[in-house]
Amino acid sequence: MSARPFDAVLFDFSGTLFRLEEDESWMAGFTDARGEALDVSRQAELMRRLTAPTGQPVEMDAEEHHAWINRDRDPRWHREAYLTVLCRSGVEDPQQAQQLYGKVVDPASWTVYPDTVPVIEALAGDGIAVGVLSNIAFDIRPAFAALGIDDLVSVFALSFEIGAVKPEPEIFRYAVDALGVEPERTLMIGDSAVADGAAREIGCAFRLVEPLPTTERPDGLWRALTDAGVTLSEPGARKSN
Repeated sequence: MSARPFDAVLFDFSGTLFRLEEDESWMAGFTDARGEALDVSRQAELMRRLTAPTGQPVEMDAEEHHAWINRDRDPRWHREAYLTVLCRSGVEDPQQAQQLYGKVVDPASWTVYPDTVPVIEALAGDGIAVGVLSNIAFDIRPAFAALGIDDLVSVFALSFEIGAVKPEPEIFRYAVDALGVEPERTLMIGDSAVADGAAREIGCAFRLVEPLPTTERPDGLWRALTDAGVTLSEPGARKSN
């Protein structure tokens, strides 16, 4: 058997392993400042603004901008920043904004990509360490626990717990050090060439996935691994005890 190219794989969370996808109930009865219902296109744009990994989605003053650029370092700034985005995007009713924000920070509201579970199981089954590295201001571990794979993730490198955010090198160094692997033996997979791709600055390899709706990307993680030269012996087979 040929030597494997990596000892560990790091995954981004949003747009990579899970995606925030609303159902009809989330914005039922939502109206803008004129009392008009939010149509499908406005709802889609709102979700895009809530999940974009980089950029500033709405105009902000200096204080709001500070909260936005630091949103993933502190839950308080995260809440303030996203409530600003919601208000500037037409959700001006405070109760409606709080309701929708509650979905954003609830791990149970996130939809898993079809190949997330089998990929993590296959990596762990082949002895390749798995880490999740995310710019985020709430604990995502319950999403993995609900799927029964939290024990297969060796490290959760979450920005609000570490105090560093992608693309800062410190968060990537934290993850590889916690896994006990060398950057050159680590693959980062994520949906942002800017944020996730910064892993290359410390020596990691990187592969990009598109943050498509979960129904439209059934095997993006498999393809990223294959493209990086990772061949798993038993795809989807959980490591036996």
